[in-house]
Amino acid sequence: YEIDFADSSVSLRIKEFTSTLGHRRIIIPTETTFNINVVESVVDMSFEGKTQCELSWDFQGSSPILQVTSVGHSPANATHENKHQVSLLIPPLRQGRFNFHVSSVGGIQITQAVTSRENREGLYDWKFFNAIVSPDDSSGERMMNVIHDKRTMQKVLQIVKLINSDLEQILRHLLTQIWKCKDILDQEGVSDPAHLIPGHKMARFASLFLCGDDTQTHEIRPIIARVTAGDGLDVVKAKELLRKYVHAYDNWAPEIDRAVRWIDVLLGPMVAPQPYVENHVPALSELPCFAKQLAGVPSAKHLYAQLLDRRGLSLDPAFSNMVSRVAPYMTFRQIEYILSVRLPTDWQPSDLRRLRYVYSVKKKVLAISESYGGLSFLPQSFLVSVFVGEATRASLRASGGSHRKRHKEEQLLWPSLSQKTTSTLSSLRKRRMAAPKTSSSHNSSVDNDFIMMSPASRVASKVDFVDNAGNKLGTTESKNIDGSISETSQHNSEHYELGDSLLGPCDVAILLQAGLASSLKSSTVVQLNQRMLLDLMASQPTSFALAVLAEIGTPGGQGSIRSLTSALMALLELDQSSFTEIHRLNMHTLLEEWLSGLKIPRREDYLAGGRWARQSYYEAVFGVAKDILDDAECYMALKSHIQRVRHQKEEDPIPIPKELESLSADMGINIDEVFEGSDVQNEKYSDAIATAKTKISIADQAGQNIMLEVLKDEKQAKQSEKYQKAIDLYREAFDSCAAVLTLDNLAFHSPWFKSFFRRNYDALMVKSVHDNIVNNDDHVRKWLDALQKGVSESHASSESISHHTLPHESMDHSINVDSTSPGSTKHQRPTIVVSDAAAEYHVASSGSHCPGLFLEPEEHAEQEIVDGIIDLIFYDENERKTIRQDPLVRLLISNPPGKYDFTIVSAMGVITEGSKGTELAAALHRLEGERGVKTIRADTGNARSFEYNASKIEQAVEKAVELRQP
Repeated sequence: YEIDFADSSVSLRIKEFTSTLGHRRIIIPTETTFNINVVESVVDMSFEGKTQCELSWDFQGSSPILQVTSVGHSPANATHENKHQVSLLIPPLRQGRFNFHVSSVGGIQITQAVTSRENREGLYDWKFFNAIVSPDDSSGERMMNVIHDKRTMQKVLQIVKLINSDLEQILRHLLTQIWKCKDILDQEGVSDPAHLIPGHKMARFASLFLCGDDTQTHEIRPIIARVTAGDGLDVVKAKELLRKYVHAYDNWAPEIDRAVRWIDVLLGPMVAPQPYVENHVPALSELPCFAKQLAGVPSAKHLYAQLLDRRGLSLDPAFSNMVSRVAPYMTFRQIEYILSVRLPTDWQPSDLRRLRYVYSVKKKVLAISESYGGLSFLPQSFLVSVFVGEATRASLRASGGSHRKRHKEEQLLWPSLSQKTTSTLSSLRKRRMAAPKTSSSHNSSVDNDFIMMSPASRVASKVDFVDNAGNKLGTTESKNIDGSISETSQHNSEHYELGDSLLGPCDVAILLQAGLASSLKSSTVVQLNQRMLLDLMASQPTSFALAVLAEIGTPGGQGSIRSLTSALMALLELDQSSFTEIHRLNMHTLLEEWLSGLKIPRREDYLAGGRWARQSYYEAVFGVAKDILDDAECYMALKSHIQRVRHQKEEDPIPIPKELESLSADMGINIDEVFEGSDVQNEKYSDAIATAKTKISIADQAGQNIMLEVLKDEKQAKQSEKYQKAIDLYREAFDSCAAVLTLDNLAFHSPWFKSFFRRNYDALMVKSVHDNIVNNDDHVRKWLDALQKGVSESHASSESISHHTLPHESMDHSINVDSTSPGSTKHQRPTIVVSDAAAEYHVASSGSHCPGLFLEPEEHAEQEIVDGIIDLIFYDENERKTIRQDPLVRLLISNPPGKYDFTIVSAMGVITEGSKGTELAAALHRLEGERGVKTIRADTGNARSFEYNASKIEQAVEKAVELRQP
């Protein structure tokens, strides 16, 4: 069904309204009006669609009034002299109108706000309200402008003073310091705080802020330098400066000392863990202890193989049922692929319905996964309640044949009820009326009140129902993959217990977190949502509840004990005020029943007077969270077993190129498995390798012959045929290497190939920087000039002696390209030797130390610039020496002209602004113009989970696929 609210409207006109709370009262002006017009709104069971409404208000030019009198008196009865009052709104906010959009997951976005009768945009336009409700990238700047608006802040201070005078003093002091910072930044001409990063600017700003002038800059600079060097904060000097220039230091000495020491810990050095290498690290699902439990569960590799096999025939009924059974434990992408790779007629009808429902559930949960909590999603709980109610009800009734025993037990208890014709809430009401007596050793009042308990209540109160024959009912059976009931519990079972819920552990975890993060935790809707999820967890095997808690602590698959600790603390303090006392859950008992062997800490034991008052409640819960993640390793093994395809195992040999036959024979590897093909193909491959090596050697010889002429007179050398011939020979060598790689995509592991590839990489790096200097791109000239100035004269002169002078004995002009034997696994740079003329040229040029070399490249020789680039961008002395002697670097060979057929996906937004980032913007724009290479920026974000950023990268890859380029 669906309900359409479009073109609906609600109007409210207030004739007189006051609200009193103790000694405070708010008075709303007479004839105040509020209007809500629904532009578009459809609510349906598919949980799709959006809502757009227009909200307008008019206080008729007046402002609501806050009145405060002394404690114990009423503002209505107090005399004028004994009460104080202040208007709550400034004039621009006393009348306005804006549109707000509610997304399908309950997210709010405000647009088109007008807060003045003249319909003018200003400081308090729609962006102001959107910055409060749904902050975006520009919200920070907007709120800072509001804070710097002294008229508004004075009004806020007046209101806070009537509520709490001490709080008003603290807020006034903070605002004064913020305004002072703003004045200093304006005075220094700094528009962005990020421009204060250089140490000397930071020291000057701190001096101006503390003492009003720059006299302490020289004292503050060493403190900042020590922090930036990673040596931590100088606590003594910092406290001396604060004691000297902060007037309130003596009054707040303990608090300031604690804050300084906290900053010292934050900025102080830390011991980095020593690196270690584990030789054998198999996946969890491959460990013998877990592999035995997962023996009956199909792996992702097995599932895909079966789905792709004999696609013209229907699936085996047993396999169809098995896939539908494990579907809730899969990812949304997996379910989407499974439904697309097979025709609907290939599945069993009941299994297809279950798969489609799981697909819809995961699609909706995926939309909620990164969109919950705070004012931005205030109405989310009301929209989610429809979805949660339907999903949990469907999960409780979706078991079919595997639940016949449970249905039979319920019919013994309540024979007049049928879940197929009544809703969950209706069934619960009827069961409460007709519930039999229960037996409980923990709460005798339950027997007297004949209360029917939900699954979670049953587990939390440890109640066991019995039938007429005296058999216990209501317990959760242990099920195998085929739906049969196991004889033992999970701890003694040889197989992992799979739940039969349509919501997987990850789905339930996300919905639970959305409720815990809701800003309306005390609302009945949120509490009902949480109870339905807890009931669903209680109706499944205990392994399901453990899996849900593990999912909360493993966002994106990375264990986070702290996030699970926070969730556990919120779950233990779950608001249940909407339930009667007898229907409230004992969350400690419930979790202890789910987590066998773990004792859940109680907050009251850690408060003053408690048995553990001297210990930390957080650390106690943290320990429980750690134990939960340790116990959930079997679920993590199941998750990776079902969701990830492993093409290779830990013990499989590392793929190697066919050329390394002798090495592979020593390792016991069958070379025919490494390179499949006939003898003709093997011979062709060997010939390609020999040709490539020969052409590299010939090209290096030609390059060496022309390099001396290039160093002496580059203009004349470039006009000679030998110069172009050397470049052509290198291009032929490139093509030969590409041909080898076509025959064997692992050929780049060969030492000779790897060596030549590295030489090309370094040569192209030097070529790229050289072109940027000549074309004056991206401030490269300034960058290299700054690097050049950063090198001291003494260091530069010592380096000139150490690596610019070469041995002066006779050297031939050969290049030893294949410096390592074919069977060697150690990679080294090739040994390139040149004549004395090359060494003498570099010593004479001293390009890297010539002032203005990079700022005025047209005044210097090309090879002089190349020498300067090599000296600055390569650190190792021997590497600089080798690169300088390489003709491949000296010839400055560029990539072939034309358009390239590939796409770049950038994820640099992890530390900046995602898809709106500007990193390398100019360079990427040139790349697209010259080479036709497009760049797609993934909308990744800082402080986001690995799973979120990975999903954004996947979306960027999908966009790249749409371009039909690699």
